[in-house]
Amino acid sequence: MDSTNRSSVIIIGAGISGISAAKVLSENGVEDIVMLEASDRIGGRIRKECFGGVSVELGAGWIAGVGGREANPVWELAVQHNLKTCFSDYSNARFNIYDQSGKLIPSGIADDSYKKAVESAIQKLRDEEVEEDDEEANDDGNKVTKPSLTPKTPVELAIDFILHDFEMAEVEPISTYVDFGEREFLVADERGYDHLLYKMAEGFLFTSEGRILDDRLKLNKVVRELQHSRNGVTVITEDGCVYEANYVILSVSIGVLQSDLLAFNPPLPRWKLEAIEKCDVMVYTKIFLKFPYRFWPCGPEKEFFMYAHEQRGYYTFWQHMDNAYPGSNILVVTLTNGESKRVEAQTNEETLREAMAVLRDMFGPNIPDAIDILVPCWWNNRFQRGSYSNFPIISNGSCRSHFLHWRAHQ
Repeated sequence: MDSTNRSSVIIIGAGISGISAAKVLSENGVEDIVMLEASDRIGGRIRKECFGGVSVELGAGWIAGVGGREANPVWELAVQHNLKTCFSDYSNARFNIYDQSGKLIPSGIADDSYKKAVESAIQKLRDEEVEEDDEEANDDGNKVTKPSLTPKTPVELAIDFILHDFEMAEVEPISTYVDFGEREFLVADERGYDHLLYKMAEGFLFTSEGRILDDRLKLNKVVRELQHSRNGVTVITEDGCVYEANYVILSVSIGVLQSDLLAFNPPLPRWKLEAIEKCDVMVYTKIFLKFPYRFWPCGPEKEFFMYAHEQRGYYTFWQHMDNAYPGSNILVVTLTNGESKRVEAQTNEETLREAMAVLRDMFGPNIPDAIDILVPCWWNNRFQRGSYSNFPIISNGSCRSHFLHWRAHQ
């Protein structure tokens, strides 16, 4: 096996967290670092691709948390480098719900379904806290069954999907929105969201004409084993290279940690493994469709629309790209979790047929066929194994505290 000189710190993963960690180390005088990235680029889940003549974001696409009492550093960086964005408000999506006959669901029904979905989520959390299966004692000591608020109709399923899958429900308010504000901006820049990462990297890595040429960043280095002891760490990659350092910062996704890609020697303690396994991993797939011309509404508050189907999450949430890229004639449909995995396992032609059938339900049989489709695969990507993660919804907080303790000591 090849060997390299020992460094102070090895950073595994060159996504936004890995780049940020390297930046902080450099700012504090630690410059003898090595960054090992499994793919052929930096960015991780920030990834652009040219589609339909424009640059689309396959992963992270919004800057969330703008307009609050504190300045969002990502937003400040975007402003500093003139990243093109447009305000994005999908709160009106629930009033643009089409049924399978192409009719818009009346706003009153949509609003009632939204309230029911919120009440259902609150009830579920309360039930889990008291550990009772939808039963409680009445004044006579008898058991009575609570009325079910489980979504059943297609419109209820659609709204439940947007509340709990599309936005991924949280037990506690998301600090991003609490601290930085509730406004969100869609990145619509031909240079891509990852332009900000390259600008960050310029401060501590050698770059030339927008390319990183610094030999401390090593691409296509798939880490397979991490050996750690009191003497430091040894990292072994798939191509047989060995890297040694005093410390390691592991900046891979929770999905990767839950997979068998990385081996730890000695193994991680059981409590760490249990904390990792209990964290939810969300698969979030944005499918892009290019059309010869526009056939969907584009007026105010029409950027997002939904499809009500008896199968929860079946091509539910749609967005047109006219605000971001006028005249692009591109639609985006978001799938998550089970539907994402199902679509990744089939051909793009099958996915295109399904999507077109849904669009013809909404807009009629005479709409044109899509002329191109782009289907990202985040679940079957062994360097990702999902899109993002979250703390599990639990009542006692023990897993969360264990996970935070583990993160603080890596």
